[in-house]
Amino acid sequence: MSITTTLEMDFENQAGRNVKLRVNEANEDIEQTEVLSVMNSILSKDIFTSNGGDLVSKRGAQLVQREVTSFEIE
Repeated sequence: MSITTTLEMDFENQAGRNVKLRVNEANEDIEQTEVLSVMNSILSKDIFTSNGGDLVSKRGAQLVQREVTSFEIE
């Protein structure tokens, strides 16, 4: 069994559509203030763009944990 943690950050682009950025293997102890700081940096430095234009605002963020159990197949 393995557990993976992913940070998902949701932004709105210039076209008003949602853009989701995912960070795999995120630190599960990350604080809300750290996430907000990263999201603000992404917006202020205009790091990413999308099919609907630049990212213009934050919509939300969540830390997602996924548990996987693998089975031996003979």
